[in-house]
Amino acid sequence: MPAPLTSGAVPSSVCALTCANLVPVSAPSEHRPPLDPGRLGPDRLPAGVRLEVVDASPSTNAEVARRAVAGEPAGLVLVTEHQTAGRGRLDRVWTTPPRACLTFSVLLRPEVPMPRWPWLPLLTGYAVWEVLREHTLTVGLKWPNDVLVADRKVAGILVERHETPVGPAAVVGIGLNVTLTEDELPVPTATSLLVADGAAPPREDLLVGLLDRLTAGVAAWEADPAADRQRAAYARACTTVGRRVRVELPASPPLVGRAVDIDPGGRLVVDDGERLVPVGAGDVVHVRPDARTSYRSDSEIR
Repeated sequence: MPAPLTSGAVPSSVCALTCANLVPVSAPSEHRPPLDPGRLGPDRLPAGVRLEVVDASPSTNAEVARRAVAGEPAGLVLVTEHQTAGRGRLDRVWTTPPRACLTFSVLLRPEVPMPRWPWLPLLTGYAVWEVLREHTLTVGLKWPNDVLVADRKVAGILVERHETPVGPAAVVGIGLNVTLTEDELPVPTATSLLVADGAAPPREDLLVGLLDRLTAGVAAWEADPAADRQRAAYARACTTVGRRVRVELPASPPLVGRAVDIDPGGRLVVDDGERLVPVGAGDVVHVRPDARTSYRSDSEIR
């Protein structure tokens, strides 16, 4: 499997981070209309975005990566109504039910030093959190970029880096559960906007909002690669900070302690009672609340 991005040297291989857990359904229903091209015109999209919508795709990330390697410029956004063979962190495979989710990938070519690239998955998660917070008061952001509603996963992000003949490219994939029903959810810890709130905003509005926030966040990051202001905003939003956590590591005993901060490299800082230990997204298998956790609700975030 590809090596994940960490706060140190970034490898030239593809870097996979995290994903949403989604399941297929066999038949569409009337409450799942296709995306309306009339609501996704250039007047609603950020400058430089080239939007393509396809009926089905094995993996939007894989297709956008292929085109990035072929020289496609930044700004491509590929949306699929039905993803049939998505790939996520730890090589998990997942699919999206037709028109029940918002599944898309964005091609970026960030003008940011490579050691700062690990911020991109966190900034993407923050952009999703911002948009969903406009529609629900219970949205949370788990480090590094799992988006939760009422502490159940509603969206996830897969960020990959590719070397191309015209320079490195980032492919940002986002999967958002929109109208999945309770029976269609793959695990009890997953949810959808429909399940959480009893209704879901139009997918066109969600897509436009996500592209707006992501574009603005990347522009701010390129202007300030250290992401000082964004780091502070992310730390305030991140519900992992302030919790006791159990960090599962691939080749070491679990790290248990209180998550106290996000460091300048985007790593989670854990106080184990003796020292402060920073861990990068690529260094961990899982980060879960410890049994003695304290939870900071969204209503406490300012």
